[in-house]
Amino acid sequence: MAFTTRNSLSALNAWAPRMLSVLRIMTGLLFLEHGTQKLLGFPASGKPGPELFSLSWTSGLLELVGGVFIVLGLFTRPVAFLLAGEMAVAYFMAHAPRGFFPVNNGGDAAILYCFVFLYLMVAGAGPWSVDARRAGKY
Repeated sequence: MAFTTRNSLSALNAWAPRMLSVLRIMTGLLFLEHGTQKLLGFPASGKPGPELFSLSWTSGLLELVGGVFIVLGLFTRPVAFLLAGEMAVAYFMAHAPRGFFPVNNGGDAAILYCFVFLYLMVAGAGPWSVDARRAGKY
């Protein structure tokens, strides 16, 4: 079969929903790691764990539980909305005061997470998810 742009685009388009699931799963796993580090001390960071019910503890809980929900693709849209808000708050409270440029204030990951979560809120979980299974889509 000859290589054509039409064939290539068709193959890429067929994989788009699956790659949405891959993006969601990888984002959830990376986000989950922030929660396990804050609340469970793994991976070790050298920092003491946050005080119970503090802002850092609450963010760790959101990252841990929200990360699990995002990985599973369970209640993806509302959870992604909540986590996007958490990342916006984290950026403006912890990073923006350190300087204007995200690469210098350490906030580039918070911004990226915020916008990936906003995308997941709009796009949904993708086919490899509990949400899709519950809806009978796949």
